[in-house]
Amino acid sequence: MPNNEGYPQSLHGREPSLILGDFTYQAGSWTKPRRVIAKVEWHPGELVPRVGFIVTNLSRPAERVVAFYNRRGTAEQWIKEGKGAIKWTRLSCRTFAANAVRLQLHALAYNLGNFLRTLATPEPIKDWSLTSLREKLIKIGARLVSHGRYVAF
Repeated sequence: MPNNEGYPQSLHGREPSLILGDFTYQAGSWTKPRRVIAKVEWHPGELVPRVGFIVTNLSRPAERVVAFYNRRGTAEQWIKEGKGAIKWTRLSCRTFAANAVRLQLHALAYNLGNFLRTLATPEPIKDWSLTSLREKLIKIGARLVSHGRYVAF
C-alpha cells in the first residue's frame, strides 16, 4: 500500500515491497488474448523499481503464479549448472541402458559436488558455482614450482 509520497510502505525497511497485478493482452502475433501478470519490486536504496511480466495460462491467484515460476526458474538454474559443470547431456553411448547409467553417474557427481559445496567449503567460496569449483580446485590442483634450471609440478 503506498504511503503519502506514493512509494510502497516497506521501501524504507529492509524487505523489498512487492506489487502484483494482472491483465489480459494480445500481441500482434498472438491468436488470442493472454493473461499477463505484472510484478513490481521496490528494493530499499534503489531509485528505480524492478519490473517483470509473466505471460501465463494459469488461472491461480497472481501470488501463486509468481511463486510457481520462481521455483521453476530455480530448477532451470540447477539444470543449467549441471549441463555446464558436470556435462550431463553428453550421453553418447550406443544403448539406452548405458546412457541411463551414465546419466545416473552424472547426477551422483552433481549431488556430491553440491554436498561438498554446502558442507565442506570455507565461507569465502561457499557461493561459487560448481563450474568455478571444478576449474579452480580440481583442474588446477597441481602446484607449480619454478627453479633456475627446470619447472617442476
